[in-house]
Amino acid sequence: MEAPKTIQHEIGGVQNDALRFGLHGVKSDLVGSHPLQSAYESAKKTQEEMKRKVLANTYGTAMPLKMDLDRQILSRFQRPLLPSSMLGLEAMTGTLDDFGFEDYLNDPRDSETVRPLDLHHSMEVRLGLSKGPVCPSF
Repeated sequence: MEAPKTIQHEIGGVQNDALRFGLHGVKSDLVGSHPLQSAYESAKKTQEEMKRKVLANTYGTAMPLKMDLDRQILSRFQRPLLPSSMLGLEAMTGTLDDFGFEDYLNDPRDSETVRPLDLHHSMEVRLGLSKGPVCPSF
């Protein structure tokens, strides 16, 4: 019989591992998203549903299904340890043309205050030797 490939955390589990993942912030649990952001996301979802209906009426019902399959394939593409830019998915969905805050305020992951990735821990999580997120959130 095989031995388990995971290392059990003895004290507190993964959530309390402050040395690897930093201190837990409570602000994100208390404050919800901005009302304008929720309205933007619902409008975006409605616009996407309308686009699917137009494609189904124009090209047949197989076209939206093919686009969903392509989206699933492109969303699974990842580099082994580093976060992927998802360029193919952005080109397919049309978000490549959007001008977001990271285009003029820089990407938060490029900031000097963000801790670098712990590649050893990321590989341990990928191989099933350790638990927890691959990289700490910022």
